[in-house]
Amino acid sequence: MNLELTWRLLKGGGRRGLLGTWLTLGAVAVATALLLFAVTANFAFQSRGERDAWRNPVPAGSAATAVQAARFDYVRDRRLVVVDVAALPGRAPAPPPGLDRFPAPGQTWLSPALAALARELPADQFAARFPAVAGQLGEEALAYPGELVAVVGHRPDAPVMTAERSDDWVVGRPPTRVADFTGRVSEDAQAYQVLALIASVLMVVPLLVFGGAAARLTVARRDQRLATLRLVGATPGQVVGMTVAEAVIVAFAGAVAGTVAYAAAVPLLTRIEIGGGPWYAGDLWPHPLLLAGTLVAVPLLVGLSAVAGLRRVVVSPLGVARRQTPPGMRVLRVLTLLAVLAAFPLVGLEPSATVIAVAIALALLSLNLAGPWVVGLIGRITAAFARGPALLLAGRRLVDDPRSAWRTVSGVALTGFVAGFLGMLSPGAFSSGASDAVFRLAVPEGRPAVVAERARERMRDAGLAARVEQAKKLVTVTVTGIAAPATGDPARGDTARGDTARGDTAAGEGAAGDGDAVDAAVVDRTRTALAGLVPGWTPTSEADDQRFGFQLLADVRVGTVVVLAVSFLVAIASAGITAASSVLDRRQTYGLLRLAGTPLTVLDRARRAETLIPLTVMGGGTIAAGVFCATPFMLGAPNLSGAVMLGVCVALGFAGVLGAGALTRPLLVAVTTDPSPRPD
Repeated sequence: MNLELTWRLLKGGGRRGLLGTWLTLGAVAVATALLLFAVTANFAFQSRGERDAWRNPVPAGSAATAVQAARFDYVRDRRLVVVDVAALPGRAPAPPPGLDRFPAPGQTWLSPALAALARELPADQFAARFPAVAGQLGEEALAYPGELVAVVGHRPDAPVMTAERSDDWVVGRPPTRVADFTGRVSEDAQAYQVLALIASVLMVVPLLVFGGAAARLTVARRDQRLATLRLVGATPGQVVGMTVAEAVIVAFAGAVAGTVAYAAAVPLLTRIEIGGGPWYAGDLWPHPLLLAGTLVAVPLLVGLSAVAGLRRVVVSPLGVARRQTPPGMRVLRVLTLLAVLAAFPLVGLEPSATVIAVAIALALLSLNLAGPWVVGLIGRITAAFARGPALLLAGRRLVDDPRSAWRTVSGVALTGFVAGFLGMLSPGAFSSGASDAVFRLAVPEGRPAVVAERARERMRDAGLAARVEQAKKLVTVTVTGIAAPATGDPARGDTARGDTARGDTAAGEGAAGDGDAVDAAVVDRTRTALAGLVPGWTPTSEADDQRFGFQLLADVRVGTVVVLAVSFLVAIASAGITAASSVLDRRQTYGLLRLAGTPLTVLDRARRAETLIPLTVMGGGTIAAGVFCATPFMLGAPNLSGAVMLGVCVALGFAGVLGAGALTRPLLVAVTTDPSPRPD
């Protein structure tokens, strides 16, 4: 009976009643789609880390079947992973992931992107570093599409498998006896998973707030309808049942629509490059259990939020019908926020991922809890100091229904916290003064002279001019060829001015010294010429040492942009949908004011003031709260890019709210043109 009545009320609510239903459905759809992205990102980083784990060997004792080592090399300024493997005598090890058989000594397997690069570049720039190519690696061996990986087979007694190596991340992993290629998740992958968790909290909490607010859209219309039913004899159980049924029906339809929208967006999301490259579509597709949980949890959240607002309808339906102002909120809301902010600096003493994520979530939830109370206070101050009808109407509306006013600006306000938090932690512009022309080779003690002489011979044979210096355990090769930028196409191996084949320095062009940059083709030829000179070691430059740090900083910037993009989508959607809902809720009030002679321009100015005044105060306050909460994690003075980001966020927030108000003005005109009673 309740379900049938609910369905009749939904269909019989009139055109504007159905518009309110569609607004709720749209809000839930947006929240569901973005929620799936925020949660799935964590599983995507986890899947990437698991596929990368086989390169980080787990030592095995007597059960060992193979020896595995890894090192990093570089081509065209891109890092590639070289995994050296050898089967132990009398053992038959399973092949590494992505291979159909264990590599024999002298065989090389390349990832598809690396194989394409090897075909594209001249052999003296890359292909000559590896023995014969036997095949290509499958996707299960790669962390992301386009990753550069090579697996090289050796004999177990080969120098490359027995020589001492460093376990520094710049160089690679030392030879390790392994039982299989299961491996363990690297520290780099774990760091990205921690950052993904923090980013998810920054996105998920505003989404949950938005999803809960979706249940309160057009709340005045629904409360009036339910209060009337209570006055004509409906029981509290019937009222609650109808509310839950209406909310769940609409929310489930919205959740399905949001899931479809997310599925359509997956191909675009895979293009986001972070952690070295883009994503496989399977990484970003939610697990069936997560998908089912979302389709259940979102309608449940909306239903619970709808029921939470029914206390006045059940207890005092006459007060709702007479539009009595609800009692004020307790100051405990603000005290809770102040307590959370006061405790936040202690988070810096124990900066674990879980503690940081919980602290951020509590800060966001406390802001959402205190928001309506502050909006009510703003309304009383506005009404007290109003010098015109527009400000007086705005102030009285804020006092009368601060929760509704907060729902209109909460998306932008919470985005202000996210922007303030990330703006202080966003890395500034960075540049490298490191040289790509100076290569270093670690050598066994007592052999630097031999290695230095071989380096000179190899550079001469490759037609490259270089200065070779030796120290106790280090050989330095400084390319003294061309320092000018390339004029041809490096992908085809074209060289810059001068003849690098003869090692000419091209008079007047200058020689590359410390701190200078050289043509990419010359750099790759030098790397290829020096490859294998010291078994297990790759010639690296100062620029190579900084590549990982620069990659991490670039990824943090990309992650910041993604989080803010999601936050602004929530904020703009929230502002637009709640603004339209507010007009529908107050259409009778607006109509009566128009009948009383109030100009439409005054109503519109009052509506804008009702939004912009609390937005200015709350937006500034949440940005300050975000900056304050980021302080324990700052490593230095704030950078200019962070300040610019905050300024852009403020401008976008105000523009979004003003745009939402402008788009809903035709709806305001429509509801005030004909204020006669409606079927709903």
